[in-house]
Amino acid sequence: MPRYTPEQLIKRNASVWTEIQIILAPVQFLIFLTGVTLNTLYATHLVAIDFFWISLTILFKTLFFALLFITGMFFEKEIFNQWVYSPEFLWEDVGSTVASFFHLLYFVMAWMGYPERLLVMEAYIAYLTYVINALQYLVRIILEKNNEKKLRVQGEI
Repeated sequence: MPRYTPEQLIKRNASVWTEIQIILAPVQFLIFLTGVTLNTLYATHLVAIDFFWISLTILFKTLFFALLFITGMFFEKEIFNQWVYSPEFLWEDVGSTVASFFHLLYFVMAWMGYPERLLVMEAYIAYLTYVINALQYLVRIILEKNNEKKLRVQGEI
């Protein structure tokens, strides 16, 4: 189910925001892996880790998530002429909003004094929402790359 017109594909491929997303997404994934690893080591007591590192990694993960969301807004505006929730990117944006909520909820819960064990669980939930959202983007990328190949073969781009 392709969502880009041939003109939008050309814009997408020429956009600086596409390049920025290509750079930031793997960095965010590495931060995610670090966070999940530290969270798991802390939760299982396999290694003595100060809880500070759990909060620091989810802070960096949240900041990168926000950075990707904001650069994605610029991308959406350039390609679809709408800052966020364009029909072509609705479900990706909804997924990002849900993931953002759970990332920020961690800090609200920490501020409210929730115990570390609950914060660790909340961090896992935030990471899970990120994984679901990232998988949604990967499926879209695969579908769009297949559509782009088809359009190239047909001579439409």
